[in-house]
Amino acid sequence: MSKILLVEDDEALALGIEFSLKDEGYELFRAGTLEEGKRCFEEQVLDLILLDINLPDGSGYDLCKYIREKSQVPIIFLTALDEEVNIVLGLEIGGDDYITKPFRVRELLARVKAILRRNAKIASSGTKLVSGDIVVDTSCALVKKNDKEITVTAQEYKLLLIFMRKPCITIKRNDLLSELIEGGEVFFDENTLSVYIKRLREKIEDNPKEPEYIITQRGLGYKWNKEVVIQ
Repeated sequence: MSKILLVEDDEALALGIEFSLKDEGYELFRAGTLEEGKRCFEEQVLDLILLDINLPDGSGYDLCKYIREKSQVPIIFLTALDEEVNIVLGLEIGGDDYITKPFRVRELLARVKAILRRNAKIASSGTKLVSGDIVVDTSCALVKKNDKEITVTAQEYKLLLIFMRKPCITIKRNDLLSELIEGGEVFFDENTLSVYIKRLREKIEDNPKEPEYIITQRGLGYKWNKEVVIQ
């Protein structure tokens, strides 16, 4: 049974989400403040966190940063802030997805299932992908550059695997989006994809402005520009 933490101070909304997720068979933990969210995160082994941005004692962004210092558990932001700058900020600091209020329960459940399914699939694989000074050990979802561990989010890891499993092949943006969501209903747009790629480049490239691994093919898409060896 997947364990989900919901950090949301709107009692009515939280109760509705709790009912829906429990009805789907998930184990749910609720927190109404940033501090309660931290405490629950420290006490439980979680599979997913649903995180509101506006909390009574602080910002969900701060809680996301705190979590990312310790864990790569997937985070979906729940926010009434639908401006692009707010969405991009959430992704930049380590969020995996976002959903703007008001939202339909069916949409929330679909996103939750998609992220949990992706993580389960990633965890079940067990090979090493080696390209240049990048090594990905899929048996434990570990990424290293020059033998030093790189911290990546679940979505960044998924994107990295898509590229490294298709080296030296130009992948269209729409195809990348489709693989990220595994052919389901489109939740991401091209701006979101650009954020993920920018963030991944900052972690794996020596100079993100002159990338050697993830190359932009203008008007076409992106390409992993080095050979990959499977071990």
